[in-house]
Amino acid sequence: MKPAIQIYNHETIHQLQWPDTEQGGYAKRYLLPLLNHSPTAFIENVTTKLWVLLIDNIVIPFTVNDQEYDNCYVCSPYTHYVTYAKQELALLQQPVIETILAALLNTVGFGLRLGRINQTVHMNNWLLSTNLYVNLTSLQLTTIVDYMSKRFPTHSLAWRSLNPTTTSAQLESLAKQGCRMIPSRQIYLLPTDQMGGLPSKARWLIKRDYSLIEKNGYELISPDELKKADMSRLRDLYNALYLDKYSRCNPWFSERFLDLARQEQLLNLYALRHIESGRIDAVLGYFNREGIMTTPVFGYDTQLPQATGLYRMLSAVLIRLALEHGYLLHESSGAAQFKRNRGAAADIEYTAIYDQHLPGYRRWGWSLLGSVLNRIGVPIMKKYKF
Repeated sequence: MKPAIQIYNHETIHQLQWPDTEQGGYAKRYLLPLLNHSPTAFIENVTTKLWVLLIDNIVIPFTVNDQEYDNCYVCSPYTHYVTYAKQELALLQQPVIETILAALLNTVGFGLRLGRINQTVHMNNWLLSTNLYVNLTSLQLTTIVDYMSKRFPTHSLAWRSLNPTTTSAQLESLAKQGCRMIPSRQIYLLPTDQMGGLPSKARWLIKRDYSLIEKNGYELISPDELKKADMSRLRDLYNALYLDKYSRCNPWFSERFLDLARQEQLLNLYALRHIESGRIDAVLGYFNREGIMTTPVFGYDTQLPQATGLYRMLSAVLIRLALEHGYLLHESSGAAQFKRNRGAAADIEYTAIYDQHLPGYRRWGWSLLGSVLNRIGVPIMKKYKF
């Protein structure tokens, strides 16, 4: 017997009986404010319609988009695979190759627009850089694909943040449903079930990095010590790194979002405060699911000298927290050599796309993207380690 499915939007969410489970409670605290107001009120560059799917007492958020080509990449495949990718070409430091690849991306982008790539439903979309998954059975995924492709017949279905290490079962099940696997980025995973399992060099580096906290006059501030008045500073620190240094395609978290995360314990927020000045100079916010943790909020004062070591201190705190809980640490992408030196291993992350119910010209766009990325994108990611 197929599991029963119900879906809800902002108009019908009052009808949902939220499951009396840890996952159900977390989902209610997280999603209900966004549904009652709008996602944009909490993540300022996200434009989308937020829905909730309930299957076997498991709550799964999903987003529905049509075009929105200037949207944040968490809802826009075009932003992810064209706009953001073009910005990252500078990391190659190879002007000739950058020029060639930029021209290729422009051509691919034109084709993707013709194929209406952004007319997509993103499943399990928590509007974060990395979506962590609840384990779903093959039957549950089959039921979701069948239901959603009929309920949204003009939209492709997308599952972001899949990789062979932490979501192998989901990858296998979705592949059996006929999903395309579109490479998205190279990520880094650090198993921290025991410190002794890390290479000796990695253990030494982590210990050295952590010692910088006291050496440079900082103290670690725990979640229950942070106040609403601190949220403006935390937002500025995140923005300094993820928006100003990296890309404005990343989520623009508002003070409202950070305070919601603080009050409802959606994220475990930690900060580094300079003891003498009393100023917060770095922040991280992580959440965990099924023994895996990731850090959608991470930032520091980029105006301070690099020798201060804020990135190293913050990373050491993050690894220590993972060690304390025995979580596998999903470190996302970027800073490849730094993460490798501290024991992380690389993996390729994929977006699974179901488009078999769409007309041929719509499927062609996803086929083109998958072909280009598998033949050109993945080798470049592995060679240049980003």
